[in-house]
Amino acid sequence: MIADKLYKKAVALSPICVGLDTQTEHLPACISEKDHSDGEKIYEFNRQIIDAVHEDVACFKVQVAFYEALGIDGMIAYAKTMQYIRKKGAIAIADVKRGDISSTAAQYAKGHFEGDFESDYMTLNAYMGQDAVSPYYPYLKDKNKGLFLLLKTSNPSSADFQDIDVNNRPLYELVGEKIEQWAAAFVGEEGFSAIGAVVGLTYPAEFVRIAKQMPHTFFLIPGYGAQGGTGKDIAEIFKDKICGVVNSSRGIITAHKGKSEDTDYIEYIRQAVATMKEDIVKWL
Repeated sequence: MIADKLYKKAVALSPICVGLDTQTEHLPACISEKDHSDGEKIYEFNRQIIDAVHEDVACFKVQVAFYEALGIDGMIAYAKTMQYIRKKGAIAIADVKRGDISSTAAQYAKGHFEGDFESDYMTLNAYMGQDAVSPYYPYLKDKNKGLFLLLKTSNPSSADFQDIDVNNRPLYELVGEKIEQWAAAFVGEEGFSAIGAVVGLTYPAEFVRIAKQMPHTFFLIPGYGAQGGTGKDIAEIFKDKICGVVNSSRGIITAHKGKSEDTDYIEYIRQAVATMKEDIVKWL
């Protein structure tokens, strides 16, 4: 079960997810000045980061929008990045946030759980209901794949809809109950389901309640660092057991900016991962 594998990596290595939301402005001069396409430069940057930290982190999350924006060249870089993560034995999360009716969802599942863009996990928007999620179930059951469903997201206006009061309960709590119900069929040996949820660290008090409500759910956790989340916030959520991976994108992949544009840039990225790990572990 993919959730067992991810949990074990989070415990053995660290509960860190490196977000490869790579843009050309993130590249050091030693790469950006090469006579290559933008997509080729981005892939080289990603590959060096993966090589440097894959034995220190639980997984990598690749946000497809940054690659789609570059057209075919970018999507080639996306495909090669996903393939390289998995080649190194690491876990690849396709941050694609798909959400559509069942016939379309089946094609999204095929597109990101097979072929050139194959990933281990996908992010989905569950707010259309179970028939937008169920087409992925065969991949969870037979292909060792996993899902992270949007639940309580880290952006400030998440409250516009997710916090709407429904019989004295916020809507996201009711969605969380549904996710736990759907997830029950895919629980692994470590007690977590292949169907996880996305909950932002920007709302730590709400997160603690969500974690108690969803004991079989493994979380993908944005909002650390630049968005205000801290290692101390994570400690309260992980108090009983590590139950998620904490994503950092810009905080890691831009760690070299203003410090080095040469080949030693990777040391600053490696140090950013080590600093984040220390900030999390010291509170556990």
